[in-house]
Amino acid sequence: MHASPSEDIVHDWNDTDPEPAPAQSIELNDETLRDGIQSPSATDPSLEDKIELLELMESLGIRSVNLGLPASGPRAFENVVALARWIRDRGSRLLPNAAARTVIADVRPIVEAVQKTGQNIEVHTFIGSSPVRLWAENWELESMVAMATQSIDFAIAEGLEVAFVTEDTVRSPPRNLERLFRAAIDHGATRLVLCDTVGHATPAGTRALVRWTKQLVAQTGHDVKLDWHGHNDRGLAIMNAFAAMEAGADRIHGCALGLGERVGNTPMDLLLLNLKLMGWISHDLSKLVAYVRKASEACKFPIPVNYPLSGEDAFRTTTGVHAAAIIKAKKRGGDWLAERVYSGVPAGDFGKEQTIEIGPMSGMNNVRYWLDRRGVPYDDSLCAAILARAKTFARTLTDEDVFAIVHESRQGSS
Repeated sequence: MHASPSEDIVHDWNDTDPEPAPAQSIELNDETLRDGIQSPSATDPSLEDKIELLELMESLGIRSVNLGLPASGPRAFENVVALARWIRDRGSRLLPNAAARTVIADVRPIVEAVQKTGQNIEVHTFIGSSPVRLWAENWELESMVAMATQSIDFAIAEGLEVAFVTEDTVRSPPRNLERLFRAAIDHGATRLVLCDTVGHATPAGTRALVRWTKQLVAQTGHDVKLDWHGHNDRGLAIMNAFAAMEAGADRIHGCALGLGERVGNTPMDLLLLNLKLMGWISHDLSKLVAYVRKASEACKFPIPVNYPLSGEDAFRTTTGVHAAAIIKAKKRGGDWLAERVYSGVPAGDFGKEQTIEIGPMSGMNNVRYWLDRRGVPYDDSLCAAILARAKTFARTLTDEDVFAIVHESRQGSS
C-alpha cells in the first residue's frame, strides 16, 4: 500500500502568473466537415462517418458545427440535409451552420435545406476583404458591400440568422472592415467571423483585431457576437485562438486533427485539450482521442506519430531511464504519479495510457514491464536475452520481434 501522491509534488510555473479565463462563455464551432475536408489530402467522409463525428462532437461539448457548403454540388447538399435532419430528430444540442459565398445562388440551398428539414441553419456567408484579394479579383469595395448585403437580406427575409465572414480579415485595413462590418450589421447579421485565412496572424495581431472589432460593434449599439477562424501556416493557430478568447471573441472555430487547406486549421482537439488543462472548461473529454481517430479514419488522413495526445508516440517510450522512472512512479503513486513523471498531459483523463516498449536504448526495466503487461512468464536469463538482442536493433522492437526472441530463447534452453 503506497501513499497517494499530492498535487503539491508538481510545481506549476504556469500558475505563477496564470492567464485568467475570459469573462464571456467559451463556445466552439467545428469546421471539420467543411473547411477540414477542403484539405487536398482529405477524403470527404461518408454520411455515416459524418454522423459518427457529430455524435463525438456533441459528447465533447462542442456547441456548433458547420455542415458544409451545400451549393458546391448535389452530394454536399444532400449531406447537409441529412445531417440537419439527424440533428433535428435526435434533439441534439449542436447548432448547425453552413457556408455560402455572398451570392444568393449559394444562400438558396441553405434555405432549401431548412425548408426540407425544419431545422434552423445559421448562414455563414463569406467574401474576401483584404487588398490582396481585391486586387487579384479586380473588385471594388462598394460592389463587395452590395454583394454582401444582398445575400444577407435574402437570408434574413427567409428567417435565417447570418454570420458575416470576411476572408483574410487579418490583412484587411480598418477602412475596408468598417465599411463591410457596418453594412452587414445594418442589414441584420448577428455575428462577424474574423478569419486568419492564410495563417498570417500573431497573438498580438489577433488581440488587436478582435479588440478593434469589439469597439466597432459597441459603437453600432447592436448585439453582435464575434467568431475567430484561424489557420496554422505559421504554427500559431492554438496561440491565436487563446489570444482571440482573451480579447473577447465569443466563439472559436477549429477542425479535428487540424485538417484544412494547406497546413490546416486550428486543431479542435488540441484546443479542447488545452482549455481543459487550463481549467477554462470542465467538459468530459474521455472521447477526445476517439474523435481524432474517427476524423483520421473517415477523412483518410493519418495521425502523425508524434501528434499531441492522439499520436502513437504521445505516451510511448523505449528509453531505459524514462521507463524506470515511470515504473517506479507507478509502484509508489499509482497511475496519477506515473502519468506525470515524464508527461505534461495526464493520459488517463483522455482515454490513453503510458506505454513502455523495448528498443536499443532500453534497460532491464523495459523488458520486465513489457513481459508483465502481456502475462509472459520470465526469468533473468530470458530478460537478458531479450535486452541483448534489442541492443542489436536500430529501431523499437515490435511485439512480433519480442515474441520471436522469447520463442528462440525457450527453444535453445529446452
